Amino acid sequence: MSITFSPIAAGVWRMADWGMTPEERLAWIEGCLDLDITTFDHADIYGAYTAEALFGEALALKPALRERMQIVSKCGIKLATPNRPMHRIKSYDTSPEHVIASVDQSLKALKTGYLDVLLIHRPDALMDAVELAHCFDYLRAAGKVRHFGVSNFTPSQFDLLHKRMALVTHQIECSPLHLDAFTDGTLDQAQSVGLPPMIWSPLAGGKLFNGTDEAALRVRAVLERLANEMQSNVTAVACAWLMRHPSAPVPVLGSQRVQAYAQATDALHLKMSRETWYEIWSAGAGKSVA
Repeated sequence: MSITFSPIAAGVWRMADWGMTPEERLAWIEGCLDLDITTFDHADIYGAYTAEALFGEALALKPALRERMQIVSKCGIKLATPNRPMHRIKSYDTSPEHVIASVDQSLKALKTGYLDVLLIHRPDALMDAVELAHCFDYLRAAGKVRHFGVSNFTPSQFDLLHKRMALVTHQIECSPLHLDAFTDGTLDQAQSVGLPPMIWSPLAGGKLFNGTDEAALRVRAVLERLANEMQSNVTAVACAWLMRHPSAPVPVLGSQRVQAYAQATDALHLKMSRETWYEIWSAGAGKSVA
């Protein structure tokens, strides 16, 4: 059984800050689906453990929409917050007990019977790969999770788990202002194992639009010029730049504006030459290739 993500995913990280009613959240979900953005990216900790429930509350207004989407969630980070008073400090936990409890809580909050994909949110120095793989086997057999992946792992950490349980994606940070994945082996590995990476912060947390440092100003100038030349927009050009990589990255956008996703989908129609790709890379790096 395989999974196919939509070319662009919708991130729910900030949903708790959007101030939407359940009906407005439902309209946001439907707006994304109407654009063929069917992959929704969650984590148990988003909104201090509240975002999944806000999404689930909206989904409960029209449960049939569940069949049209892929729900991705993450666990493994324990935040010290009033919503989790039993957590004494911020820490990581990939023990089977914590992972299973986290999945059960996510399913309850999201009002769904299963997750399409569960990601381990951050690498846990105490992760027992064999133990975690057995946990994944249990969750799959129980029908609670269909696929598994990781987020923010190093290539060796990914390989450690992937050898014991077939993973389907690696969610990483990447943008014209964050280029590490191109040189640290992460995207090489994604291409090698044939798994599309999910990209968080593809717009550099908004710095492509409002950053004031030299790198942000350089990149914005190039993106704005290219958007004008391509008769497109900056969001689409930035997404097209990521999607140009042969590992087939999936940008995860986190806007409450459906129009932002409509702009992003223009990336699917843009053709980007190698020289144009390297022009954007050079603007971010502050230098040309060696």
